[in-house]
Amino acid sequence: MIQIKDLKNFENKTVELQAWVTNKRGGKGIEFIILRDGSGFAQCIVNEEDTSEEVFQIAKSLSQETSVKVTGKVIKDERQLGGFELHVTNVEVIGKSVDYPITNKEHGIEFLADKRHLWLRSKRQWAIMQIRNTIIFSIHKYFQQEGFVQADAPVFTGNAVEGTTTLFSTEFYKEEAYLTQSGQLYGEAMAMALGKIYTFGPTFRAEKSKTRRHLSEFWMIEPEMAFHNNDMNMDVIEGFIKFIIKEVHAKHKTEFEILERDTSLFDTIVEDTFPRLTYDKAVKILKGEEDVDGKNTIDTFENDLKEVKANIEEFIKEIAEKEAVIAGGVKKGKRNFLQNKIDTLKNDIKELEVKAKNIPEWIQSAKDFKYGNDFGGSDETVITRMFDVPVMVYNWPHEIKAFYMKRDADSPMLAKGVDVLAPEGYGEIVGGGERETNLDLLIEKINEHELPMSAFEWYLDLRRFGSVPHAGFGLGLERIVAWVCKLPHIRETIPFPRMYGRLFP
Repeated sequence: MIQIKDLKNFENKTVELQAWVTNKRGGKGIEFIILRDGSGFAQCIVNEEDTSEEVFQIAKSLSQETSVKVTGKVIKDERQLGGFELHVTNVEVIGKSVDYPITNKEHGIEFLADKRHLWLRSKRQWAIMQIRNTIIFSIHKYFQQEGFVQADAPVFTGNAVEGTTTLFSTEFYKEEAYLTQSGQLYGEAMAMALGKIYTFGPTFRAEKSKTRRHLSEFWMIEPEMAFHNNDMNMDVIEGFIKFIIKEVHAKHKTEFEILERDTSLFDTIVEDTFPRLTYDKAVKILKGEEDVDGKNTIDTFENDLKEVKANIEEFIKEIAEKEAVIAGGVKKGKRNFLQNKIDTLKNDIKELEVKAKNIPEWIQSAKDFKYGNDFGGSDETVITRMFDVPVMVYNWPHEIKAFYMKRDADSPMLAKGVDVLAPEGYGEIVGGGERETNLDLLIEKINEHELPMSAFEWYLDLRRFGSVPHAGFGLGLERIVAWVCKLPHIRETIPFPRMYGRLFP
């Protein structure tokens, strides 16, 4: 028994596959069955002339998601996904599927979310999960090669890390506890013991938000490095992201084709240096007060808006032309082909109409931005529009950064933090910086944030006993998966998303 991904090793040989029926179409004396087995997808051709009447009738009766065992000869066909197909001689049913709820027609997102346990079987979701898996593996591979030790932090904690308003509280043996917002504080302790560490685990934020960037439960990768400053930290971040992109780009040609993901920018990301902007410079670029390579943010988005409106008009015209052809009378095959094109264009128009609504709001928000504020999603979209690779923004006003961020000795109003903003409007995927080593300043910030000092005494010990310069960052796994796959919403990046209003399945 082999898997679909191995068909390339058995050209012109007879093999057996165990798989599920994901799609099927038939003609006179022939059935075309698309099978999936978790490793890939394969077209299987059942010809009435090459099989018994019983086998052919079984093939004709197969329903979506029925599990089967098929026997056939592996034939090379470059037109097929994976480059090979199976010419079938025998079909056996393993488990029937009756009235499978997710058909090949279009379904609403809430319906699909309710059926997530089944939605995962679709070709698109399969591709996303394969890419997610490679990203996870490449993360471990990078850190292990670079001499980091995986040293994970607890999920139950007695203190906040990213503010008290987004904590999930629970009871831990009659003592109040919280689900972790971040493993970073524990990561700092482990770095003082092991030098360079990374944590990789679930984190939780009680944010009543359904935006495309938010989950209540997500996975974070958080390295901490002793004897590192923020410049060194940014070097690690850049090398880390480039490594992930290179690994996933090399392995997933088929999956990116399924997602219709343009991967041309990946080579640029791997080869080019990531721009590093101070917060001050980023604000000027955002507001259109400073150009990037002769390009101005406000002018660029105004031109984008004109292009979007022109595309909408062009697509409406194209739909009308195709509908006129159908109305004039065409054969079934061509009618279906044209209708599919029309449906695709209508979906494209919907996406363009969203852009046409958003762009004027982004422009106005950029013009109105107040120095000292944190960047919102639209601000990040405007800034990254000027670049083809991730952008690092560093040296932030300390008031808007976490209590543990180190003050800049030359500019004490600034904190040595860094946010990495992904291009194509995906915004922040990494947040990090150098950690405060001055015990008095750290105590001052804990009081300023109105955090209970007793909960942080163990953390303050790290400054009392052999403190050293150290830095680190956090990468949201689901955010980088969303960007790499170019997904419209983060809920598709994790097998079973947990977000405001979504606890099942």
